[in-house]
Amino acid sequence: MAAGAGAAHRAGALKQQNKPHKGRKPRGDAQRRAGGRVPAKTLSRRRRDLTKPDRRHQALQLRRQRKEAVLAEKRSLGSKDGPPHLVVVVPLHAGVVTHDVLRLLQSDESALVHKSERAEGFVLLCPRFKQRWRFVTPHTGNLHAVLDLAKAADTLLFVLDPLDGWDSTGDYCLSCLFAQGLPSYAVAVHGVADLPQKKQTDAKKKLGKAIEKRFPEAKLFPLNTEQESLLLLRHLAAQKQRHLAFRDRRAYLLVQDAEFMPSPDSDLVGTLKVSGFIRGRTLNVNSLVHIVGHGDFQISQVDAPPDPFSLNPRVAKDQQRKGQDMEIQDDSVNGAIEMEEVIKVLMKADPRRQESLQSEVIPDPMEGEQTWPTEEELKEAEESLKERRKVVKVPKGTSNYQAAWIVDDGEDVSEEEEEDNMEDEDLMEEASQVGESSEEEELVEEECETVAESARDDLYDEKLDEDEEQMLEKYKQERLDQMFPDEVDTPRNLPARVRFQKYRGLKSFRTSPWDPKENLPRDYARIFQFQDFSRTRKHVFRQIENEETEGAAVGWYVTLHICSVPISVMESFRLGLPLVLFSLLPHEQKMSVLNFVVRRHLGNNETVKAKEELIFHCGFRRFRASPLYSQHSSADKHKLERFLRPDAALVVTVYAPITFPPASVLLFKQRSNGMHDLMATGFLLSVDPDRIIIKRLVLSGHPFKIFTKTAVVRYMFFNREDVLWFKPVELRTKWGRRGHITEPLGTHGHMKCHFDGQLKSQDTVLLNLYKRVFPKWTYDPHVPEPVPWVRNEQQLPVQEVEME
Repeated sequence: MAAGAGAAHRAGALKQQNKPHKGRKPRGDAQRRAGGRVPAKTLSRRRRDLTKPDRRHQALQLRRQRKEAVLAEKRSLGSKDGPPHLVVVVPLHAGVVTHDVLRLLQSDESALVHKSERAEGFVLLCPRFKQRWRFVTPHTGNLHAVLDLAKAADTLLFVLDPLDGWDSTGDYCLSCLFAQGLPSYAVAVHGVADLPQKKQTDAKKKLGKAIEKRFPEAKLFPLNTEQESLLLLRHLAAQKQRHLAFRDRRAYLLVQDAEFMPSPDSDLVGTLKVSGFIRGRTLNVNSLVHIVGHGDFQISQVDAPPDPFSLNPRVAKDQQRKGQDMEIQDDSVNGAIEMEEVIKVLMKADPRRQESLQSEVIPDPMEGEQTWPTEEELKEAEESLKERRKVVKVPKGTSNYQAAWIVDDGEDVSEEEEEDNMEDEDLMEEASQVGESSEEEELVEEECETVAESARDDLYDEKLDEDEEQMLEKYKQERLDQMFPDEVDTPRNLPARVRFQKYRGLKSFRTSPWDPKENLPRDYARIFQFQDFSRTRKHVFRQIENEETEGAAVGWYVTLHICSVPISVMESFRLGLPLVLFSLLPHEQKMSVLNFVVRRHLGNNETVKAKEELIFHCGFRRFRASPLYSQHSSADKHKLERFLRPDAALVVTVYAPITFPPASVLLFKQRSNGMHDLMATGFLLSVDPDRIIIKRLVLSGHPFKIFTKTAVVRYMFFNREDVLWFKPVELRTKWGRRGHITEPLGTHGHMKCHFDGQLKSQDTVLLNLYKRVFPKWTYDPHVPEPVPWVRNEQQLPVQEVEME
């Protein structure tokens, strides 16, 4: 048995041989191009080659690095080496007294307070905490001031009312801030101690439940005494900082002081000297800066004045005493020392490396010309122009050829001005309605001159009638578009082949090719386009992360000399409005086509039509434009939407300056009284002029006679030539049948069609036509200041709208 146990078993000749598992991956394009060649092995040690203790040690080191980075950021904010901790106090109720809140925050006896002359706020220096703070509060009801300060704030302090929490204006403000992006925040309530003792507990419970919806993780801080304000300051200093994506890679600055020096040529334009603390990233003097709400500008010089809010008060006092002694001893020496202390030029702009302000390409009309025309060609062109003028002036009835030319001229003029066949009819109806209403109003005014009450009623109705009629008309159009999407009526007084000559048919909207460079508008010659936008974006961000930028570092108190600034910027600063500066990344001053993904705001149900002017808040920019709406899909062609849909995410396309994502976007619409209503919120999708937006038109016809697989269709066209013109385009029905036009019947537009099955008598025959559309150049960087917002209680009477 011992010998048998030691013998090895050998497989016989009939043992089953299984194929080895290859595990081969499908060959891709890169493998095909390699042709079987294997790349050389690198000597780098991969993570999977590490042993288990080494992997554990590496993970521990990465965790420590991340923790140290967070602690270093928290310690630098508000310290002597970093910028002051910027806290924006936002009252969310009209009953909150901001002055009392600010007075409580500066009640610490050991702290030094520097009050601001222009804006409501102060700088608080706390040697005990080794922290310095800057508290700012926007003007009541100013939405732009709230959003601008939130762009630069380190912390937002929301102050609630002890009874109601926040009102409708505060809720609207919160919606805008959440859509733009919230930095770190805290929630406080002021005035609970003023309530009766029995109601204080109930008020705290009610507020605690209310803030759970908006702020799930927030703690409610009472703010009534000095001790409670100190606890709040400790919390603000210790809490984790939240980052906003659009400002993490840019240098930004909230202006502390400003001075305007007019240029020798004009008093309206000059050099603006702004002072403040650098935040975010290092500021390069050769880069451009964007003043929020005012535009892009160049920097000529960066100075380093002494820090006016030094954390060590003794040093500041000693400097003041030394300065006073120097004044007594020698005024000239004091002046020289002051010049040396105040004017310290850090850097000046290099004209060779400075970014240009050019935002548009100046198109050359002769760029596509190969040769200069000869004299014979010029003479032929002049003769053809003369003949053309003669053709226009020939009276009617001379010949069919000349009559055709006369009709074509009229059609060309009308085609340039209109894009949709429904627009002219709508305009005619609106014009007739306005004309009738104006005549009726004139009659009423003539009849009621002596009656004061009826005159008041007429004036009141006169203001509301136009707005209500426009809202009602838009609502009808939106309902029609929902019930009959993209359907239009074929005009009877104009051949369909002429009216729809810019449209084409597609075999498949998804798979049929469409050249993105075909028939581009003239505005595309003015914009910039990247060969690969995502690669350029990664390259720019990689440069920011890896390369060390020369310039003013984070935490420095500097003075920027900004060139060619209009005096209106200084006037707005004198009125107490905040000035916020952002440095621009390369190419961000150039114009291109921007695409945003937006979703309708739940608190607004107003009808918004395409190409209607809206106000955009994109990252750190504000501008006005008339956008196009299209479907958000992964295909290469995207269907145009005529209205801003409430139930789906859409892509908004406009001409605007380039901005590298990520960036948030808010869409506002200005009311007739100057208020700005929030319509939609979203984010920046891409900068892509090649995104194809297709407008679809649907012509409908009705089966007149139905056979097995053929039918006679009418009311789609009204002459024989149109049927022959659109014969190659495929037909479809609302019940899913597909077919094509076989032949025309008669001269009134009847046609014989063949389908893949028998039609129903209640079915409708449809023909799809497509055309690429482009946004209009309506970019305007000037946005008017909004009126304090009030909820619009006017609702459209949906039950009274009758669809014809």
